[in-house]
Order: sequence, then structure tokens, then C-alpha cells
Amino acid sequence: KITKLTSFGVEGKEISKLECGTHSGTHIDAPRHFIEGGASVDDIPLDVLCGPARLFNLAEWPDAVSQGHMPRLAQGGSVERVLIRFDGDKRLGSGLGYYRNQPWLTAGAAQWLVDNGCKLVGLDTPMPDCWDDIDRMPIHKLLLGAGIVIVEYMVNLAAIPTDTFQLI
Repeated sequence: KITKLTSFGVEGKEISKLECGTHSGTHIDAPRHFIEGGASVDDIPLDVLCGPARLFNLAEWPDAVSQGHMPRLAQGGSVERVLIRFDGDKRLGSGLGYYRNQPWLTAGAAQWLVDNGCKLVGLDTPMPDCWDDIDRMPIHKLLLGAGIVIVEYMVNLAAIPTDTFQLI
């Protein structure tokens, strides 16, 4: 919803107010999204969102990412902040298929991130869960229950030139 707050004819400038849901565009899922009493977005320290990060390049990955894939993707480095590139942003606007045909993390892969000190996982897809689990959202609950922040609907991860970088 867009509401005009000022106009040129009265105040000499135009200012509008934009009202939208918290899950519009690239956004953060704080633990409170699924965990009662969990941290809300305003409780998340900035150092969780900013710092050294690793890109898992899984462009055109077809389906589940399992626990067995994780050590190879991490290459022995830190997984404190991980962005996972599936090239999901290339499928934006493709209707319901965008959601149903996206890759996802298995419970084993998500637990591996928890066990290895992850604080943030970002994806260029709408969620880390399999579409078939949309009613239960077990991966959301596992990650958020461990205090891991999820960033969804990221775009342009293909523009990140290296596997390690500073997330700011």
C-alpha cells in the first residue's frame, strides 16, 4: 500500500509512505519468525549480519543439498556466514514453479551448519525448506531454533567474484 503524505501543491515536495509485509523482497528471518520468544530482527547484533562470509556456489543445483555435500562446499573454512547461490533469482516471476522447483537444505545439511558455528545463512531462493514441507518448515525451525539468521530472496549472488568475501 502506498499512501501520499505530502504533495508539491501544499508542502512543495512529495513524500509517500510504503506499507508492505516483512517477507517482501530480500529479507531477514529472525528466530522469532518460528521460535516463540526467539530474537526479533531488532535484537540481532550487526556483527551477525556483517563480517567474513563464504559463498557456496550451487548454480543450477536441482534438488536437496545434503550433509555430505557440506564439508566439500566449506573447503575447510569458516561457515559463520554462508550465502548459497542456487541462481534462484533467475527464476523469479515464474509463478508457483519458482517455489515448488527450488533446491533446499536437508535436515542433515542444516544441522551441519549449526554444528559448525554458522550464524547466518542466505539464499537466493524463497526458503531453505523443501516445498513438500511448507506446512511444517523443519529447516526454518532447526536453523532459527539454533539462533541462525536466515536471509531469503537474495539476488545477484552470481556477481560475487570469490568464494570468500566480506558481507556488509
